[in-house]
Amino acid sequence: MSNIFSELTWRRLVNQTTDDDNLPKWLAEKPRTIYAGFDPTAESLHVGHLMALMILRRFQKAGHRPIALVGGATGMIGDPSGKSEERNLLSVDTLRENVAAIETQLRRLLDFDCGPRSALLVNNYDWMGRFGYLEFLREVGKHFPVNVMLAKESVRNRLERDEAGMSYTEFSYMLLQAYDFVHLYDHYDCELQVGGSDQWGNITAGIDLARRLRSVQLYGMTCPLLTKSDGTKMGKTESGALWLAPERTSPYQFYQYWINLDDADVAPCLRFFTDLDREEIDAVVARHADRPEQREAQRRLAGELTRLLHGPEGLAAAQQATDIFFGAEIHEVSDAQLEQIFADVPSRELARDRLSGEGLWIVDAMHEAGLARSKGEARRIITQGGAYVNNHRVADVNTRLGPADLASQSVIVLRSGKKKYALLRFGPLAEH
Repeated sequence: MSNIFSELTWRRLVNQTTDDDNLPKWLAEKPRTIYAGFDPTAESLHVGHLMALMILRRFQKAGHRPIALVGGATGMIGDPSGKSEERNLLSVDTLRENVAAIETQLRRLLDFDCGPRSALLVNNYDWMGRFGYLEFLREVGKHFPVNVMLAKESVRNRLERDEAGMSYTEFSYMLLQAYDFVHLYDHYDCELQVGGSDQWGNITAGIDLARRLRSVQLYGMTCPLLTKSDGTKMGKTESGALWLAPERTSPYQFYQYWINLDDADVAPCLRFFTDLDREEIDAVVARHADRPEQREAQRRLAGELTRLLHGPEGLAAAQQATDIFFGAEIHEVSDAQLEQIFADVPSRELARDRLSGEGLWIVDAMHEAGLARSKGEARRIITQGGAYVNNHRVADVNTRLGPADLASQSVIVLRSGKKKYALLRFGPLAEH
């Protein structure tokens, strides 16, 4: 416990605290209960949420008790912090489904069965949903000076935008999150809230409300927002956000994101997201600096994070997919896996009958897949040793492809040379 603040500091996970002088000593005195909140605006958390999640994880490993609050109530409104326009309001049923999906992801990172420091998962709809409008205004609203709310950066920035503005619904968000902190103090003795730097106004609002309602001193701490070295948001891909749910971002896609991370960003991410200690991270970074072309730091980061989020099975599948893309023979994979690995590779669909009887001539296959402009060129590629079926070299121009050559349920992977791929997809048998 005595080392948790210094641990977070060297990992550069501390952006601001409400009491720089006393918080480290306060944390060292005894186990504390801390919380971070996550609004279920989608059926999955994304990589941006990992900063706060890993802080909760580190606190738990240091002997403290983490609470992950899923905002079933606040998610119905949408946090205006850092947003240039108002979010669409989600239905109660959608939010309930999102909460259930997020719980699965939280359980991969936090231990919910380890005695006194077991993590808790709570949903603020359980207590906010019981409030009547007038009751909430009397018990909570009267303790919020409007001039203080207007001074919050998240509110001020929106009000200064002529084309955006802010609805009363969003303006009320701060009250709900502030009351969450008071409720968690009342019921779980929670005294510290952590979140991204854009949550500073909401966190301090909760501390102010607790002081007014309960005459207690609570604490707040923020971490930096997850950005690249050039200042842009990290975790954005061509297809959108980098999600933690395998249904939305496959383990292979997740693994590949970190493998392809820029050298300037990999050392911070090793500190932020892995359980590696300082000495090991320094050693990995030093070896990487000597031979950056081997991408050791990226491979270590990708392996640690994929194992953490998707388990050993997910990591093994991601590594197998990576090996396949770089030339390993293909076997025992599914259509879905091949779709992920070769998402940007051209493909053509043929009738499954083409694999029947004598089978599909390799020359025709290479030509029809677009890997050769003519059958003559296809012959030359094959005889020169540049043709591959499922990453297995085929040198005989008389080769015929049959059902046994399918790499998955319906796909044969063809390759010309080292990196030029194409897929042949075989639909159902034609009816006669």
